[in-house]
Amino acid sequence: MLEWFSSLPVFVLLLLTLIIGTGEMVHGQLLKFGESLFGDPPAQVQYFMLRAEPSKPECDPNVDIETEVRRQSAAPAADSKAADDIDGLFGEDKAADPAVVRKSLEQSIAICKAKHDLYNKVVQHQTPQVKAYRTIETSFFGLFQLGTDNRSLILLLMVSIAAVTTTLGFHHIGIRPGHYTKDYLAQSVSQVISSALLLFSSVRYYQILQGSGVAVEHALLHYIWMALFAILLLINVKRVIKPVTSPHGEGNWTGALLSIPLYAQMATVSGVYFLLNGHHAGLAIYINQLMELPSIFMNLGLFIWSGMLLKQSRIIDMLMNTLRPWSLSPQLLTYIILLGAAVATAYTGASGVFVIAAGGIVYHEVRASGGSRQFALAATAMSGSLGVVLRPCLLVVLIAALNKEVTTNGLYHWGFYVFLLTSTLFFLASQMLRTQRANIASPSTAIPATLRQIVPLLPYAALVAAVVATYEFALDTKLNEITAPTIMPVILLIILVFDKLTNKGKAELTPDYASHRQDGVEKSIRYATNETIGHIGALLSLMTLSLAMGGVIERSEVMGFFPKVFENHWTAMTFLVVTKVVLGMIMDPFGAVVLVSGTLAPIAYANNIDPLHFWMMVLVAFELGYLLPPVAINQLLTRQVIGEEEVTTADNEVRHLGFYRRYERWILPLVVMSIGLAVVAYLPLAVHDFPQLAFMKDWLPHASQ
Repeated sequence: MLEWFSSLPVFVLLLLTLIIGTGEMVHGQLLKFGESLFGDPPAQVQYFMLRAEPSKPECDPNVDIETEVRRQSAAPAADSKAADDIDGLFGEDKAADPAVVRKSLEQSIAICKAKHDLYNKVVQHQTPQVKAYRTIETSFFGLFQLGTDNRSLILLLMVSIAAVTTTLGFHHIGIRPGHYTKDYLAQSVSQVISSALLLFSSVRYYQILQGSGVAVEHALLHYIWMALFAILLLINVKRVIKPVTSPHGEGNWTGALLSIPLYAQMATVSGVYFLLNGHHAGLAIYINQLMELPSIFMNLGLFIWSGMLLKQSRIIDMLMNTLRPWSLSPQLLTYIILLGAAVATAYTGASGVFVIAAGGIVYHEVRASGGSRQFALAATAMSGSLGVVLRPCLLVVLIAALNKEVTTNGLYHWGFYVFLLTSTLFFLASQMLRTQRANIASPSTAIPATLRQIVPLLPYAALVAAVVATYEFALDTKLNEITAPTIMPVILLIILVFDKLTNKGKAELTPDYASHRQDGVEKSIRYATNETIGHIGALLSLMTLSLAMGGVIERSEVMGFFPKVFENHWTAMTFLVVTKVVLGMIMDPFGAVVLVSGTLAPIAYANNIDPLHFWMMVLVAFELGYLLPPVAINQLLTRQVIGEEEVTTADNEVRHLGFYRRYERWILPLVVMSIGLAVVAYLPLAVHDFPQLAFMKDWLPHASQ
């Protein structure tokens, strides 16, 4: 029952989001077809004139010019007492010049006749075919416009259902998941406090808006927020009164505190801060920023859904079959996988979203290639970290929109070199730590085998090409950073249906995948949607409350305690690096970029740090923050998509080995991203300051400032 309560409404909302996105494209084509079918250029009639019943002009085209000239040319009555005092400033009233009056009348009548002529032409073109077509076109416009105007409502409904479902299933993101009775009790108590603060702030916000004397806009959204927090409060109050008992035992309070959801910690800290400062509505104001960018967060939901749909198909397994004949080492194969993951991350615009959407696929492919569990977890955690600097990442678009000092072209250009740096560092680190010698297969053997594995992929490639071509040529919409959230789920839905129908009754290619897939189209889509709901509820709850944490940082003016100008740019860069890494540990990338643009970016510019250099450093520093304990959000998301049991198994099987092998899933990503951050942050400064490195200035234009 709970599954249908959540999966069916969220499935409908996800489809509605797709319809809204596709509807705008379709309507644009309907207008274009309407113009080509019913437009009449020789008669100067365009389709937009035919979209509604025309209104007859009110002017009279048959005015007697001579009579009207005589009337207007007659001298006005010179009643000085009735005259306006201001008129006296411009001299005495004089009779109008007949020639001027006649010319004005002729022009007015010509315009009036043109209006009547156009009206008559439009009436003549109002054929039954036009009326039928415009009924379809305007009805379609009204349907998708209704959805467009209510994006915020759709997003909030999706978030609310997902948040309730995630809470009921204890799936919120914490430093460690709940396992024991005390863990569940600590989670419930913390969520009672956070839900109460959120509910109180939402009620006060609504009361303040009501008391302002102005009608409350989008009152329904406020009601849904209050209802959501009330439901979460009731769920957790019940669990505090009747605690959930774990079959694994009581546990201890130290571990229980680590299992408290991160969103609840953020809500409590933010809520208490705003209460102590008398800003009762502060928490609600900042979480409502989620509604100001509904498209971005709805797109994140679509990307997560796309990843879950992809997991239900065999397409990745079949793609990997083209590489398996080469007998590549796990490290080299992982490097190739991460290169592909970087491109996918560039379209999602957030590494955490990619980890959720495709982390499970990355993990199982690395394991299938022979990689250890620890190495696979390390690769999964940083699978999204390499692509946030590549075109067409939405995060880069946001940076350029908020900072006139940089452009997307400049950021993407240098982002490509940063990507080469971090990906190469991962490859070198993994090769240095490789314990087995690689025995790559002979090309004479591997190439024919690879070609044979490509054949089953051809129908899938044809389907993808057909969908992309349909959007591009039929809807005049290319696949890019704007349209990817709409087009990708459509592609994956079609691929999944095709895959299930053609693979019906056949064994899975790789047994490891069987436990993650469902039989049949309906079960697969429902399973993918259920997984999506849990991830949306966990991730968007965290993102929403990180907006409130950003508000606390902003309003507390904590940045004012630090100098605006440092002794030299090395000191300034070190300060900025540390603060960005810390921000990456506590905030989502979109909220962090907004905060940095207004507070820390001016410090960088004031200390002669090139804007391009600064923002490249920011993106890498954020990614390092997402991997760093104690929060390490990308590690937490990895554990969430892989499963606690698998992570525990990975830790247990290396418990008797050396330090690095025991903590490889932590050390490898941190070493790669730390070295990458050091190079990105300090190499341009060194080139600027040390004559020995002057030859590199042409390679690093932003180092010559």
